This record gives sequence, C-alpha cells and structure tokens, in this order.
Amino acid sequence: MTEMIMIILAIVAGAALSMQAAVNGQLGEKVGVLKSAFLTFSVGAAITAVLVLFLQTPQPETLLTVPKWQLAGALFGVPYIIVMVTAVPRVGTAAATVAVILGQLSMGMLIDNFGWLDNPQIALSWHRVAAIPCLIIALALIYRSNRKAE
Repeated sequence: MTEMIMIILAIVAGAALSMQAAVNGQLGEKVGVLKSAFLTFSVGAAITAVLVLFLQTPQPETLLTVPKWQLAGALFGVPYIIVMVTAVPRVGTAAATVAVILGQLSMGMLIDNFGWLDNPQIALSWHRVAAIPCLIIALALIYRSNRKAE
C-alpha cells in the first residue's frame, strides 16, 4: 500500500512540475528566463527553510558530513528550470514535459541497471526498455499535433 501511495504522490508531483513549467514559461517570456529561475529557487529555498526549521526530524548525517558528491544533486535543478522556462513557450507544456520524462526515464533506467550513485541495482527488462519507444512515440505525436495547430 505504501508503494502505491508513493506512486500517486509522484504523479501529483509530476502534475505540479507541469504546472510550474507552464507558469514559469509565461513568466520567463515577460521578465526573462534567469529571473524566472531565480524566483523559483528563491521562493523554493524560503519555503524549504521554514519546513526544515519546523518539520525536519533529526538525521544522523548533516550537509557537512555526507559525501561531497551527494551535494551535487542541488545543481541538477538549475538546467531543468532554465530549459523548461525556455522550451515551454516554444514547444508547449506537453511536449516539453514528455521530453523531460523521456530523459528522466532513460537516465533512471541506467541508474537502476548499473546501481550508479549508490542506488539499488534493478536490472533492465524488456518491459522497462519497451517504455522508451512508447515515450518517443508520445513525444512525436504531441509535437506533431503542435505543428498542425499552428
């Protein structure tokens, strides 16, 4: 049951990311891509700081004691936000989102398969590999429908 709740929460988070991309795409067109990205990270940092102060339970490690390579994860959000703010007004929220999901799925499968970044190893299967062409087809269909709408 807990796994199903986590999947549902991940779907909700994905929906929130699409909404964020749509809003930030519009904002980026008006105030600039970097200002939009800055706002996203500033507000996110402020909200997260409040959550850390009031809700975070004590952990055995701190940001100063974890392996330093794990801190690099904070950098990966920057290109995502900048690319989405730039891409959404040009290709649409759906196409940009499916493209991101295709990249996430592809890298996620590699991380799982090889156990990279200290993650558990989950072997590739034909079921997993079959998802890639499905997303490529989805991306092509969505992008093609965008072209017809113009």
